[in-house]
Amino acid sequence: MNEQKNRPRLLITGKAYDPHIGGIETVMQQTAEFMRKYAKTKVLCCRDNPGMTKKDRIRRVPVTYSGSFGTVASCPVSLSYIGDFRRKVMLADTVELHLPFPLADLALLLSGYKGRVVVAWHSDVVRQKLMLRLYKPLMKWLLKRADAILVATQAHIDSSPYLRDFREKCVIVPYGIDPAVYEQRPHLTPLQNHLHDKTAKKILFTGRLVYYKGADVLLEAFAQTRENAELFLAGSGVLEQELKERAAALGIAARVHFLGRRMTPELRDMFADCDLFVLPSVANSEAFGIVQLEAMVYGKPVINTALPTGVPLVSIHGETGLTVPPADPEALAQAMDTLLSDDALRAQYGNAARERVLRAFSLETVMRKTRAVLLPNDTRKQPKRR
Repeated sequence: MNEQKNRPRLLITGKAYDPHIGGIETVMQQTAEFMRKYAKTKVLCCRDNPGMTKKDRIRRVPVTYSGSFGTVASCPVSLSYIGDFRRKVMLADTVELHLPFPLADLALLLSGYKGRVVVAWHSDVVRQKLMLRLYKPLMKWLLKRADAILVATQAHIDSSPYLRDFREKCVIVPYGIDPAVYEQRPHLTPLQNHLHDKTAKKILFTGRLVYYKGADVLLEAFAQTRENAELFLAGSGVLEQELKERAAALGIAARVHFLGRRMTPELRDMFADCDLFVLPSVANSEAFGIVQLEAMVYGKPVINTALPTGVPLVSIHGETGLTVPPADPEALAQAMDTLLSDDALRAQYGNAARERVLRAFSLETVMRKTRAVLLPNDTRKQPKRR
């Protein structure tokens, strides 16, 4: 009982949380669920849609969804969050802020909090130029204030003009997944069931339909492929209608399936069912691409892009898939044709991809490293699983 009372108190905060689907939200949830074994862990985020503050318990983790008026420049507009943050952080020994999320920087500044601050830096602010000019002084204050900065790869540091001055605070901890969760999935065929031509190969893209994901480039490339294949896009976003119109204009609408937003279990079935996964991102907002790991753990080859971020360090060119220049439809089309036409090469890359996940991105290993940063003075052994 005393050990329970004396556990450190941890607040994890970011823009959104389950049931919102995204890479940052996945990392937050993984961290919260692992850390609850060692600390009194709470999560604070904002509501996806306008509404009042609500509280819930997600997989035994207390979560507060602060009321929101909506979003501006991809950032929630929430006065409630400022007050909620102050009340919760004053009861925390450590706060972990998942960025980019300018509202969290501001809330920390206004709170007067004096405890341990860990920044989980997922990517730079890339496109919102006006917001960046206003945000930059606050961001630099936070980086100076932080006790540690978690980054997923060395490329996060090297490619960011903001992290270079604080590289001595940066700790590289890659993102990870739990292979056991994926191995438990039944053998469903959601993509095969959608095929118009049941002999066609299945190319999968998952992610929000926003500019930096490069779905427009993927459509242009797919229109140039020679092999018999159909393309599946699982996700929603502001570009969805525009992309559907573009597919029609390119004459490929019959071979392109827009599946809309899907929940995590459905997505796992899709990863297991595809022949090839493509991450065609075109901007540094894509800093890692956890979805690559989700395809790789099922033994699927990946085509990604040579961004100066961690993306090409996840799936390795010529080893677990192919890497092409960003925003290059011709190169992407050629890469897709290369893999679609060669069953043996797909199998070779896919097997190597799974081995790489098991070796380098096991969630248990990743979370132990994360715990050492969040709770550096906590030397207790991991509790036995019940």
